[in-house]
Amino acid sequence: MRSRRSSGSKIPEVNLVPMMDVLMTVLTFFIIISMTLTGRQLIGIDIPNDVEGVDEEVNAEVQATSLIIGLDSNGNIVFEDQQISFQQLTQRIRTYFSENPEGTLLLKADKDLPYDEVAVFLTDLRDIGGNRVSLAVE
Repeated sequence: MRSRRSSGSKIPEVNLVPMMDVLMTVLTFFIIISMTLTGRQLIGIDIPNDVEGVDEEVNAEVQATSLIIGLDSNGNIVFEDQQISFQQLTQRIRTYFSENPEGTLLLKADKDLPYDEVAVFLTDLRDIGGNRVSLAVE
């Protein structure tokens, strides 16, 4: 009579829990870092939220390469967290376009600002050569 003996070889088990913990930690790190780098906030400007049809990847790409201009709730022009006059803005926009001929402007207008004031400002930007303007939303 033959007895069956176990040969002693077992199928190796792979414990995936530690690997998943490491992957989740790395993923969390990159999510937090990307959230801090995606958009530059201007002090005192509360831009509109959730607009349908806005591609987040394109929006982040535009913000990274654009000249960012803000309009606060009083209609004041904000550039690099400082209020400036329209003449100063005109000089900075012309300098930007001389260095970046394909550059775009990113307008962050406060959501409490009436749209007719935003439209007038967009017309003024077009008159000084800023014909590639994007409106920012969160």
